[in-house]
Amino acid sequence: MPRVGTPPRMDPEAKLEEMGIDLPDVADPVADYVPAVETEANTVYVSGQLPTDEEGQLLATGRVGDDVSLEAAKEAAQRCAVNILAAVKDAVGDLSRVNRVVRVEGFVASADDFTQQPSVVNGASELFGDVFGPAGRHSRFAVGCNVLPLDTAVEIGAILEVED
Repeated sequence: MPRVGTPPRMDPEAKLEEMGIDLPDVADPVADYVPAVETEANTVYVSGQLPTDEEGQLLATGRVGDDVSLEAAKEAAQRCAVNILAAVKDAVGDLSRVNRVVRVEGFVASADDFTQQPSVVNGASELFGDVFGPAGRHSRFAVGCNVLPLDTAVEIGAILEVED
């Protein structure tokens, strides 16, 4: 399969400002890891981010389809994406260095009969598209699970390509 070229980029910081989104401080890890790692191969790996607000409070807890509605879970996934952008900016200094979002990894704590995990993770995918334009389109997975750390309803990780 041929390599996909880098799509045209938007000014992500200006787009966030236009959308009224302020990036929060990066949340302290809840275990022994770092929020994001930039490699010499121009790749940033972002640890799973939870849907926390500026004060570090979880925005959605429980299982989607039981305690959490699809709409609330999608908003939580969007907040995870905002927290991913904060971790990326902290790691690389400026979001304009992002060439593209490569992969989004979504986990959704789900009721046994809930099957709309892709719709939940769309909250993150759509935000990346809004912020980065064509460079925000990515590969991804969206899986259901029984429970997530701190009883959060959604956790999202990402891999991004950055320029030198």
